[in-house]
Amino acid sequence: MAIDNIIAQLDAEIARLKQVRNLLSATGKVEAKITAVKQKPAKKARGVAAKSSAKSKTAVKRVLSPEARKAIADAQRKRWAAQKAKA
Repeated sequence: MAIDNIIAQLDAEIARLKQVRNLLSATGKVEAKITAVKQKPAKKARGVAAKSSAKSKTAVKRVLSPEARKAIADAQRKRWAAQKAKA
């Protein structure tokens, strides 16, 4: 009886594999695409739109005001001081 059980399991596995093969062959060939790594564009003047390609929209580089930059720097210095105080 054990041999009959093994043969039944093998038949079930073969049927499952045939089904998977049929599904894969029905979808056709899978084409692999290799994309090139894009290099960073050269730095441009502040506030000037950076053109990446004809297909994409132009992006404007955002510029922080001196006050905002100072506020960020002060907040970072405060975080560094807190970290140093813990150590």
